[in-house]
Amino acid sequence: MSRITRKQFLALGVASLGLAGTGLAARALSGGEQSGAVPGKLVGASSSVGHKLRGGTFAAPGEIHRTGIVIVGGGIAGLAAGYRLAKAGYDDFLLLDLEAAPGGNAASGRNEVSAFPWGAHYVPLLTQEAKAVRALFEDFGIITGQGPNGAPVYDEYALCAAPSERLYRYGRWQDGLVPAIGITAQEDSEIGRFFATMRDFRRRVGSDGRRAFAIPIDLSSQDADLMALDAISMTNWMQRENYRSPDLAWYVDYCCRDDYGTRSKDVSAWAGIHYFASRNGRAADAEDQGLVTWPEGNGYLAQRLAKVLGPRVQPRALAFAVETDGTGVAVDVWDAAADKTFRVEAKAVVLATPHFVTARLMKDAAFAAGFSYAPWAVANITLDSLPGGTGAGLSWDNVVFDSPLLGYVVATHQITQLRPTKTVLTYYWPLSHLPPEQARQEAIARPLHAWQDIFLKELLAVHPELEGHVRRVDVWVWGHAMIRPVPGFIWGAERRASLAQRPPIFTAHSDMSGISIFEEAYTHGARAAENVMAYLGHPFETVL
Repeated sequence: MSRITRKQFLALGVASLGLAGTGLAARALSGGEQSGAVPGKLVGASSSVGHKLRGGTFAAPGEIHRTGIVIVGGGIAGLAAGYRLAKAGYDDFLLLDLEAAPGGNAASGRNEVSAFPWGAHYVPLLTQEAKAVRALFEDFGIITGQGPNGAPVYDEYALCAAPSERLYRYGRWQDGLVPAIGITAQEDSEIGRFFATMRDFRRRVGSDGRRAFAIPIDLSSQDADLMALDAISMTNWMQRENYRSPDLAWYVDYCCRDDYGTRSKDVSAWAGIHYFASRNGRAADAEDQGLVTWPEGNGYLAQRLAKVLGPRVQPRALAFAVETDGTGVAVDVWDAAADKTFRVEAKAVVLATPHFVTARLMKDAAFAAGFSYAPWAVANITLDSLPGGTGAGLSWDNVVFDSPLLGYVVATHQITQLRPTKTVLTYYWPLSHLPPEQARQEAIARPLHAWQDIFLKELLAVHPELEGHVRRVDVWVWGHAMIRPVPGFIWGAERRASLAQRPPIFTAHSDMSGISIFEEAYTHGARAAENVMAYLGHPFETVL
């Protein structure tokens, strides 16, 4: 097989990554000795079913089901709502989810080598404000106690094993993701100034007694100078503050794409700084800025939540209309498995759906005004050999400098008792090279072999030793993976309005925060459950 040199790879750019037919997918399996394509599937959220909500027609409901509360949406927010109801002893509820298994963008998979994530894959050490998630982690044994310094003790098997991160540049791997190889003294000084500024933001307490940047974000300080950061882009803020280093600009852009699926030029400065300044979580048994993860990523948490709900989860169920007379709700549902419609009548509903879906359910476009979503592609690459390379050793998160792709996480990294000989690499690509709608259309039109070529092009460019060791490449395309925190959105009127509840209709989703992370989604779900129980007069102990 003719190998791609690093110079050729860097010259490819985004345009070439968008082209199909390089032939890599056909040759990676056997090192060129066979012409068959790499096995794999184009999997993903049930977009064809979901699109029926946008333009399909449905028969009138043929039967009526009755329950106390109906939850629409089985992502983390919906699962959180159901979990909090169950914990409070309220069992008369039903959760409807479009997919065959709940989880939303915390979906995961498994093959003969390992479990692996299809989306969100970690949770940082919890901040002091993330009380609802801390209660969950204590329930699940992820937090097992409290250390002598007051910091929580985490389950050692959940804490990310070392080494956690490495960066590929100039033909070798370095520890950590902040560029260190080949930078000038001036750049090093500027990078140090940037992180000192982020530390100052992290320690700042506003005039209202709140931390400047908190998780959940709605507990952040409302000081005017902080709010003003939401009006400009992260790129513009860095230029204003005289940050000129191209390496620092790359790193900040990488972080914005990693957490928000969006370029730093399109992310508000408030959101960009929040990435660095909000995470002050501590652990008695881990370094600061650590995280918890599992082979299946946040799918581990989704599966444990779903297990508590049990048969109250109805999969392959597409809600297509929600109506209320002010005292109760009617939710019309299409059962995709049985190809029939039914109605659920309930005292209240929790719409744990992204707001573009909520708008269609409620037949009110105002619900989606101002909400913009980033598309992603994720590949899980099964190997019969581990990646190597010069320099720093294989880490949990492995990133290639200046690549349109984000890099890969190693599903078997948490297996520390023995060194596996096979693994699954989860490769992430936020499709931020085009405006979201154009990127979605491009992604929908791209066939599996073209996706495989894109991911294998980078993998084999930096890991030529893996030639002949790729066993399959599966790809998941997320059309609306996460909310985009564009300038003006997080502290703007439209997001703030989305927080208002309209009993007997309650809403819960991470897009109500403007950033798509586990803590936000879970907190919104827990809050919705508490709001609906208060509305119905059911007793509970708050976790908020």
